[in-house]
Amino acid sequence: MVTLEQTMRIQAPVARCFDLARSVEVHVAGNVHWGESAMATGGVTSGLIGPGQHVTWRARHFGIRFTLTSEITAFDRPAHFQDVMVSGPFGMMRHDHYFTPLPGAATAMRDVFCFSAPLGLLGRLVEVLVLRRYMSALLEERNRVIREIAESGEWRRYLPDAEDVR
Repeated sequence: MVTLEQTMRIQAPVARCFDLARSVEVHVAGNVHWGESAMATGGVTSGLIGPGQHVTWRARHFGIRFTLTSEITAFDRPAHFQDVMVSGPFGMMRHDHYFTPLPGAATAMRDVFCFSAPLGLLGRLVEVLVLRRYMSALLEERNRVIREIAESGEWRRYLPDAEDVR
C-alpha cells in the first residue's frame, strides 16, 4: 500500500476550500488532462458531493479508459471528509481531506491518499515504479486548481449560493 500526503496553504476561508474540494466540477477542472468526467450511473454528476453519496468517474490514464466509483464515507464540514473507492482499478483506495483554519482567513488543506494496486507482487512493483509518482502528480495538480479557484473570484462560479464561504 502507498500513502501520499500533501499539504497546501490556501488564502481563502476553510468552508470555501472544503466545498470546492467536494465539487464535481472543480474535480473535473483539476483533472482536465485526463479527460475526466462524472458518469450518470445513479450517483452524483454535478454540484457538491455529500455524506453517503457516490460518484463514478471516467478518465483515461496510460492510454486506457478507467472507471472508478467512490463514496463519501466520513463527513465533518468543514474539517474533514473521506472518499473510498467502492469499485475501480485499484486494489483499494482511500482519500482523506483535512481542512484547518489558519490566521488571516487562510486554510491548510491536507490530503492523505492511500492506495494499492491489484495483482499482488506485480501490483506492488507497479506501485513503486510508476503509480506513486503518477498519483502524487495528479493530487498536486488537483490541489493547485483548488487553490487557484479558491483564491480568485472564480470560486463563485462553483459555489454560487454560498453565503458562508466568502
